[in-house]
Amino acid sequence: MRGSSRQGTLFSPAPRPRESRDIRLPGGKILRTTPVFDTYWRFAAMRQEVFFRRLSGSPPPWTDDPVLRSFRFTNVYRASDRVSQYLIRRVIYNGPQQEEEVFFRTLLFKLFNRIETWELLEARLGPITWRSFDFEKANAVLGTAFQEGNRLYSAAYIMPSPLFGAARKHTNHLELLRRMMADHAPRKVASAHTLRDVFQLLRSYPSLGDFLAFQFAIDLNYSELLQFEEAEFVVAGPGARSGIAKCFSNTAGLGEDEIIYAVTKLASQEFDRLGLRFQTLWGRELRPIDCQNLFCEVDKYSRVMHPEATSEGGRTRIKQRYEARPIPISHWYPPKWKLFPKA
Repeated sequence: MRGSSRQGTLFSPAPRPRESRDIRLPGGKILRTTPVFDTYWRFAAMRQEVFFRRLSGSPPPWTDDPVLRSFRFTNVYRASDRVSQYLIRRVIYNGPQQEEEVFFRTLLFKLFNRIETWELLEARLGPITWRSFDFEKANAVLGTAFQEGNRLYSAAYIMPSPLFGAARKHTNHLELLRRMMADHAPRKVASAHTLRDVFQLLRSYPSLGDFLAFQFAIDLNYSELLQFEEAEFVVAGPGARSGIAKCFSNTAGLGEDEIIYAVTKLASQEFDRLGLRFQTLWGRELRPIDCQNLFCEVDKYSRVMHPEATSEGGRTRIKQRYEARPIPISHWYPPKWKLFPKA
C-alpha cells in the first residue's frame, strides 16, 4: 500500500473502548487488560491465516487487513519464519550431526542471522563444518563483502559486538565462536539438564545478553543435540516487554515471563471468547516462545491500530514494509516434532 509517509494517515485506528477486563489467574492474581489484548488474539488469528493461505498457493493479497498487507510481521510460530526455516533445514540438519558440528553451524549462522551471509561463506569456503572451517579465510571473505558495501547482519535485532579488540564486528564474532568452541561449549550444552541451563551457559559468554542467549537456546533446541520442551522456559525480549505493557494496565506484580506463561495457557479460551478460528501448526499448540514473539509483533501492529497505546517517547512507526512473494513455499520442521505439513 502506497500513500503518505505518515502511517497514521493511512489507516483507521481501532476503536477506543474504555472498558478494561480482569483475568483471574490460578493462585488469585488478577491481570487487568487493555483493548490491545483483544487485538493480540485477533492479530494472531489473522497472521496465521495469512500463513496458511500463502502455503496453499493462493495468490496475494492473503488478507484484507491493511496493516498486515503493508508491513512485515513475523509468523505466529517462530519456527515458521523464513530464516528459522532455512536454519532448520539448510543449516542444522544439513551436515554432520555430531554435537560440535551442530553447535558450530547453528551459532555461526545465528551470529549473523542472515541467509545471504551463510551462502556467501558456503560459496567461498565450500561446505561449512567445524572440522574444516578456516577462521582466517572466513574473516577475509566477510571483510571483503563488508568493504564492497554488503550487509552481513540481519536487521531483525541488534547484534552487539564482543570486545575482543578487532576493528570489525564480524571479526569479533568469529573470535567469540572460536573461543566458545575452545571452551567446549558444545559438550557443555549437550550435557545441560534444562533449557534454562543452556540459556545460562550461553549467557556467560561476552555480548550474549538475556535475549540473544534465549533465542540461541531455542535455535539449538530445534536440533537433536537437545530434547527439551519449548514450554519449559521463556525470556521476554525488549519488543515483547513493550507489547505486554500495551496489553495490560495492571500485571499484579508478575514478571514478563510469568505473563507469557499465563497468556500461553489462556490461548484456547481467548480465541473462543472472541469467536476466532485459530489454526494451530498441524496440531502443535502455541508455546511461550511463540506468545513472546506475538507480544513483540502486536507492539508494532498497535503503533498503527492503537496509537493511543504508545507511551510518550515510544516508537510510533513500523519500519519494514511488506513485499509479497507469491511463489508457494514448503515448510519443514524438526523431525522430533512429528509435524506433517500438507503443502
